[in-house]
Amino acid sequence: MTPARTLITGGAGFLGSHLCDRMLAEGHEVLCFDNFLTGRPENVAHLMGNPRFRLVEYDVTDYLYVDGPLDYVLHFASPASPADYMRYPIQTLKVGAIGTHKALGLSKAKGARFLLASTSEVYGDPHVSPQPETYWGHVNPVGIRGVYDEAKRFAEALTMAYHRSHGVDTRIARIFNTYGPRMRVDDGRALPTLLSQALRGEPMTVYGSGQQTRAFGYVDDTVDGLYRLLMSDETMPVNIGNDEERTLVEFAKLIRFAAGSDSPIVFRPLPEDDPQVRRPDLSKARTRLGYNPEVMLAEGLSRTVRYVRERVLQ
Repeated sequence: MTPARTLITGGAGFLGSHLCDRMLAEGHEVLCFDNFLTGRPENVAHLMGNPRFRLVEYDVTDYLYVDGPLDYVLHFASPASPADYMRYPIQTLKVGAIGTHKALGLSKAKGARFLLASTSEVYGDPHVSPQPETYWGHVNPVGIRGVYDEAKRFAEALTMAYHRSHGVDTRIARIFNTYGPRMRVDDGRALPTLLSQALRGEPMTVYGSGQQTRAFGYVDDTVDGLYRLLMSDETMPVNIGNDEERTLVEFAKLIRFAAGSDSPIVFRPLPEDDPQVRRPDLSKARTRLGYNPEVMLAEGLSRTVRYVRERVLQ
């Protein structure tokens, strides 16, 4: 039997590389496309000897073509941390708009099922918590975070247009904060930044009052949710993440404990449009996908500390 053939754009990124692992484990042939703007070849180096895996340096905003059949297209190409998409605002908008258009066009041409990596950022700085998929969000389109938020909101609209107008078999995952091995320690997000500071014995930076909340999901759980969604019949957006909500101060203290550090916590002004709350309503994922995150924060942090320590203290 010929294995299913899957294209993962942004496949050398944090989430994309873990998806490469999962799809290979499920028996797929995997094509990993990445232009290495924020992804890294080292994330998939362990797969290079696998005959069912191929890594191609490729910018999906230029052109997107794959020879032969395709069964699945997983569109994960995009800067995903505030530091990255503020550094690359135009590239972020292009990959969310043009890249999504080309990935959907390829899916249409090949008759492939399409999965869009959307984000909890489509909810902006929400007035509703936890955030259900029915909430339309509170986004500043001209703020510094708007390049990412609106790129993903447009990508969702385009995905549904291809589904409704062209009959493309589509899935939309709204991914909440995810952490774990292969995160870039310098990507500017809360967890790798705080953990790196704790391991170096530096002051740990918390922005604003620190009472803002986040819900962090371990990468294995997120990937499991994404795979369940891909294999489901659910065409409308689904939240994927962990609903264990904590304040950023609580989170910083947990990281400090996990790292065995005595670093002080210092406070800095809150960045523009930084969300005050972020917690997924997972009712839909639980009932429609049978999804339930299993890795609790203490265990996930323990695994992540080992990975980050090797890169920070080497």
